[in-house]
Amino acid sequence: MERRSFLKKASVGLAAGAAAGVTSTAAIAAPAVQTGLPEVKWRMTSSFPKSIDTLYGSSELLANRLREITGGKFDIRIFPAGEIVPGLQALDAVQQGTVEMCHSCSYYYVGKDKAFAFGTAVPFGLNARQMDAWIIGGGGQELLDEFYSAYNVYSFLGGNTGVQMGGWYRKQINTLEDIKGLKIRIAGIAGEIMSRMGAIPQQIAGSDIYPSLEKGTIDAAEWVAPYDDEKLGFYKVAPHYYSPGWWEPGPVVHFYVNKAEWDKLPKEYQAAFRAASREAHIQMTAMYDHKNPQALARLLAQGVKLQNFSNDIMKKAFDVSRELYAEEAAKNPAWAKIYTEFEKYRKSQNAWFSVAEAGFDRFMQSVR
Repeated sequence: MERRSFLKKASVGLAAGAAAGVTSTAAIAAPAVQTGLPEVKWRMTSSFPKSIDTLYGSSELLANRLREITGGKFDIRIFPAGEIVPGLQALDAVQQGTVEMCHSCSYYYVGKDKAFAFGTAVPFGLNARQMDAWIIGGGGQELLDEFYSAYNVYSFLGGNTGVQMGGWYRKQINTLEDIKGLKIRIAGIAGEIMSRMGAIPQQIAGSDIYPSLEKGTIDAAEWVAPYDDEKLGFYKVAPHYYSPGWWEPGPVVHFYVNKAEWDKLPKEYQAAFRAASREAHIQMTAMYDHKNPQALARLLAQGVKLQNFSNDIMKKAFDVSRELYAEEAAKNPAWAKIYTEFEKYRKSQNAWFSVAEAGFDRFMQSVR
């Protein structure tokens, strides 16, 4: 009797669909998001060139997935760095409405306000998993939303490279004395910390780093990690490869969307965007974790000398970072508000990670 009742109801439903001019197959299979929704065409400017394929690839995944979900109705065209605006002006283009969105790193814009660093990474901050925890569950998204609102954008997670490397050096860096006078390509807050330690930070575009190292214009340069670094050939002129990149323990990349354009989207497209951006975010970390070990093995086979920063250098950099943060908190309300909560979260996360994660990792790395 239950089976007959079910079949009768299904038959009535299919007949209603046919009466409305819809076949039974279409009535069952057609994604609701395609029905009666507008065509939307956006432009996304990236802060990255196509050649940095793992970073750039996250924006491609987002755009492709949105086309699939919406049957092509929500279409985003991607422009590499420099085609519409330079890579370090991507956020400005979104803020001003030149484009609807961008794929960029928040800390590129610390010249506007040092608090921009929290969206990507601060030296000796959170690693990739901890950044996810802070933004998704620890109130970080709400703090960032409040901060970014003054710049007319919404932010969505769009990738994380994982902890980066400490860069390429023409000579060994063993002591604090070796830092003094060191001309290093490094920017933002990390550059300010290195400057306080006696280095001479340089801001140089990615395409100009190799020739600067080769000519001796600079002594060292940091970029990302083995997979990306290998492509740029730094190992040919600066064979000493240091770890870790304490200034980028878990750098987040974001999709930034103009507030007015986001608010105009149908709620179905907003939901699709959130889902696609989260997928792109997860993929970036996974792909760097996949590619970096292989790239590092190739680099070591080329004679690269892999080394760790000394404990003296690490401790001095940490102490200087805390001095700088305290100074900034005293004069910058935006920094103070985020940093207070961020620092509490860092301590809590590290206490937890030391219980299980660190012990397991140390053992597994010892047995290899």
